[in-house]
Amino acid sequence: MGQSEIAQLRRQIAAEYVAMRSAISGLSQGMANHDFIRARFKNVGACCDRLERHVGEQEATTIMCELYEAIMQ
Repeated sequence: MGQSEIAQLRRQIAAEYVAMRSAISGLSQGMANHDFIRARFKNVGACCDRLERHVGEQEATTIMCELYEAIMQ
């Protein structure tokens, strides 16, 4: 996997976190909102799985956590 693919996965994970943050802080409530957030977490997990195959589990987890902290706080 090239650097551009790793960067793309990082961007995708970041976009999913931004969508979750917006859903959490947005006005919409109810089950649809929970389903939306659950789907975003599922997408993050899929990106992390792809990332793990190329950079290893520890590095993928580090990337996910750093992005989460940067975006969700």
